[in-house]
Order: sequence, then C-alpha cells, then structure tokens
Amino acid sequence: MGGLREALDAHVRRLAGTSLSALIAADPERAQAFALRCGPLYVNFARQRYDRAALDALFAIAERADLAGALRRLLEGDIVNPTEARPALHSALRGAVAQSAFALAARAQAVSVQLRMRELVQALAASPVTDIVSIGIGGSDLGPRLVVDALAQPQARFRVHFLSNVDGHAAQRVLAGLDPARTAAVMISKTFTTQETLLNGGIVRDWLGDAERMYAVTAYPQRAEAFGIAPERVLPMWDWVGGRYSLWSAVGFPIALALGMERFEALLEGAAALDAHALQAPLRENLPVWHALTAVWNRNGLQAATQAVLPYDERLRLLPAYLQQLVMESLGKSVRIDGASVAVDTAPVWWGGAGTDTQHSFFQALHQGTQVVPADFIGVRQAAHGFEVNHAALLANLLAQTEALANGQDSEDPHRRYPGNRPSTLLLLDALTPQALGMLIAFYEHSVYLQAVLWQINAFDQFGVELGKQLASRLLPALQGQGQADDPVTQALLEVLRTGE
Repeated sequence: MGGLREALDAHVRRLAGTSLSALIAADPERAQAFALRCGPLYVNFARQRYDRAALDALFAIAERADLAGALRRLLEGDIVNPTEARPALHSALRGAVAQSAFALAARAQAVSVQLRMRELVQALAASPVTDIVSIGIGGSDLGPRLVVDALAQPQARFRVHFLSNVDGHAAQRVLAGLDPARTAAVMISKTFTTQETLLNGGIVRDWLGDAERMYAVTAYPQRAEAFGIAPERVLPMWDWVGGRYSLWSAVGFPIALALGMERFEALLEGAAALDAHALQAPLRENLPVWHALTAVWNRNGLQAATQAVLPYDERLRLLPAYLQQLVMESLGKSVRIDGASVAVDTAPVWWGGAGTDTQHSFFQALHQGTQVVPADFIGVRQAAHGFEVNHAALLANLLAQTEALANGQDSEDPHRRYPGNRPSTLLLLDALTPQALGMLIAFYEHSVYLQAVLWQINAFDQFGVELGKQLASRLLPALQGQGQADDPVTQALLEVLRTGE
C-alpha cells in the first residue's frame, strides 16, 4: 500500500499545476491514444487528469499487483473470497471463457438451469398469465430491474413488476391494477430467509389466493417448498455466485420473462465477450484494467470522495442505483484480506442520474462546487426511436458537459467563472442491445474486482449489511409490544413510535 501511495503522490505533485486542457494541448494524439474499444463498447479516458508518465506508473502498479493473474484466478474459479472460502464464478453463468475443471463444471450447471428456465418461460407463455411480480431485494432485484427497464419492449409477452421494499406501500402500488387470476410471482432470495422478501412474498401469496402461480430462485429449495412453492417451480442458486453478481443466473428469470429467452442469452453473450477481453487483452489494451487504475488514481491520488455516473440515455436511468450496490458493497471495506487496516481510502460514494434531467438539478455543483467529482458519462450512438433531432440534442449535451467540465471558462465575474479541470471518462455504446448492455455491466464488474485487488480487500463479502438486519429482527417484537430495546435511545424512540409521545 505504501508503494501505491508513493507512486501516485509523486505524479500528483508533478501534475498539480497542470490543467486538463494543458495536458490535452500538449499531447495531440491523446484523444486517440487514451481510448479503447471492445466490440460495441468504446471508452475514452482522454479527459482524466493524468499524462503518459503517470499512466506508465499506474500500469507498473498493475504489473506488480499481477492484475492479469488476478483476472485469471477469478475466471478459473480460484478462491477469491477468502473470508467465506468461496470462488466468485459468475462468469461461468454466461460463457466458458476459462477451461479449469471447476469453471467447466460450473458452466455445465448453469447451462442446465438455463434449459429449465426456458421450459418455465414457455409454460408461462402458454398460460393466461400476463403479469409477473418479481419479489427480491438488493442483488436479487437491482440487476433484473435494471435490465428489464433498459431493454423491455412494449409488445413483450409479459409485463414484469418489481417489489423490493418492505414498506407495505410498495406492495400496495405494485399490486394495484393487476388481476390475481392473470398474475404470477417469482420470489428471489439466496437464503430464502430475507425478511423483506418473505414478508412481501406472503402478501403476494395471500393476494393470489395460494402459491400455485409462485416461483422461487434460491440456494435452499426446501425453504421455498415449505413456503408452499412446488419443487418444479424452484430454480437453484449457488454459493459461488454473490447476490450483486447474480443477474446472469436464474435470478435473471424475470429478465427472461420480460425479454424472451433469446435476448436473455444475448445479454449473457455480451458479458462473456467482455470476460474474454478481460482475460486475454494485454494490460494496456484492457478496458477494465484501465478503468480500475483510473478509479484508484482519482480516489487515492486526487482524493476524490465521490464518483458520478451519468447515463445519457433514459433507458439506463437505473444504472447509477445498480452501480451504487456493485461498487459500494464490494469496495466499502476498511480491512484488508489479511486482517490489517487499509492504509488508503477505498470506495468513493457513487451517485448520479440520467442526463439531461440531471443537468437541471446537481450539475451546478459539478461545475462550480468546491468538491471535484470525477464522472463516467455513458452515451448510446444509435437511438431506438425516430426522433432524430432529440437524439442529436441529447448527444450534443453529453459532449458539451464533458468539454465544459474539463476546460471550464474564465470570466471577470467570479460568479460566472467555470474552473474546469474536472475529470471524466466517456463510454459509448453503438446501440443499446442486450449484448452491449451485458458487456457494459461485466466491464464494471471486472473494474470493481481489480480495484479490490489493488487495495488488497475482498470484493465479494458484505458483512457490513448484517448488523442492521440483526438488530431489526430483535426490534420487531419490541415494536409489537413484546419486549424492550437494549439501547436507551432506541428505547425512547420505540416509545415515540408506539405512543406518539
């Protein structure tokens, strides 16, 4: 860690007085040299605040950390989650990129489950069901919700609705207007003990009248069966797939229902293509490696505490929420794998929203605020609608914002001065297809893993989410008048909730 910090600090000090516009002007080939493409995904790093010498230092760090070997170990199914003694073999769900015995065995299991998914999709398509309620939370909700929102088409066979929050208003809103005689439900929970999912599942089961049109995705099928769901309607999960990496598994059953099995498989193919790129491309031509090194430079070199993700495509409006979990649950760690404290800052706060709406909300702070916020801007070259002027305006705004943040604009009036020198990366998809979206999501997955390798933390556990859930389980009886809280402040708040005083 000390070596990482020292290598970054030397170049940060060297470049401290050099603006982004000066860096670009000094290197006429920068716009092309700092860009990479993999299939439909193009990424340009020219507006990041480093030069070629700093990049050399970053790639030297990548060599010392053996990022190529780390990617190989991940994809071959080595134990990369040591605190839980597990591999993280989500790549096997989408393709046979690695040829280790374990990876091939995992791939065979995944293919078998995909065949079962296809059969269930076909059976539901032959039924009177028109609507699907997907019940899950966290990784069991965010990935399928993102993909369905991005890619579902108006003429789809099923309308898929998502229910995650334990707040009863969420269930009320989702079920309003649906016909229980034409609705089926999917409960998604790895352990099938998740409080929110079980409570919402109970509401939906009662609303349906029974569990005859309920399906489950879980690593504990016996618990789903105890809930009333027949074994033939239960799809498996495995402990070598983490929740936030699970949309490629049977957790993607709602995706297959919303898009059709062929388009779900195209999503997997896009992700597998990025897996192959990550495994095979040299470090300097490797998209997730370059993105991970940029993230570490911004976090530990420039001390950026937050990171914005700004999709300029309404269909990707849920991507910031999806990446919040992927990044912050994976990298929100202060202890290294060996148990020692991390010596540098890890996960920045990820946030954002869809352009151009966000230009009229928080972009003021991005341009003139005191905190410099690195940003990933994401655009799509080809629209799927016929409003050509609108799409041109959207892309013009995308390019304008990246230019304005980088270059700024001087003014004698300090209130109208734009300081610029604010870094961003531009990602472009040729079109928003299932393949392209699969590639984009896998790109971020691999970048996050590589950042964890550089920081020597575990990207695949999430113990930090457990304590609050444990306390909530203990406080539920107290809210129902059956006991008290141990914490005096919590006890006082319980009295306010129970009595209003």
